[in-house]
Amino acid sequence: MLSAKDIPLALKCLRVLLAPVVIALAIGFPNRVAFGVCLVAAFLSDVFDGIVARRLKVATVNLRRLDSIADSMFYICATFAAWHVYPSIIGEHYRSLLALGGLEATRYAFDLYKFGKEASYHMWSSKIWGLALFIGFFSLLSLGVAGWPVVAAIYIGIAADIEGLAISMVLNRWKSDVPTLIHAVRLLRTEPA
Repeated sequence: MLSAKDIPLALKCLRVLLAPVVIALAIGFPNRVAFGVCLVAAFLSDVFDGIVARRLKVATVNLRRLDSIADSMFYICATFAAWHVYPSIIGEHYRSLLALGGLEATRYAFDLYKFGKEASYHMWSSKIWGLALFIGFFSLLSLGVAGWPVVAAIYIGIAADIEGLAISMVLNRWKSDVPTLIHAVRLLRTEPA
């Protein structure tokens, strides 16, 4: 039986479990309502897992790292679903999507090289990107409408990745929860030489 302290972990696991469901829907039963339910459940779990963890005083660095991994897994699977169901729309944006994917891969590789693990900054720009991703995927997979929500999600993601890479370049050692590049610069100034 789950205790109250297990709720944040359960919410993260929900996103991980929904990731293959989104792929299965895209391949076998592309239903807009089902996509909408998955997207809303994933988005709400992402919003509330951190709030609940902080209220229950169980927020840890490892839980924050798992949050980033769960987000990545879910949205990678949602991207596959969007490509499978709407290949022409994804094709229209392939250059910007390649730039976004390249930045994501570069950030991950750079962080592994420099820190030995992936970043988990939970930047304000990443939170805005998370909202934009939800709106973009919901618009496309649940409403069948591309347009500005998809474009905004891509370019907000590019901006967030550029900021994340800049933060990783600035920091001397791994740190979680760095809201902005300005905060990273301030951290650098306060660290002993």
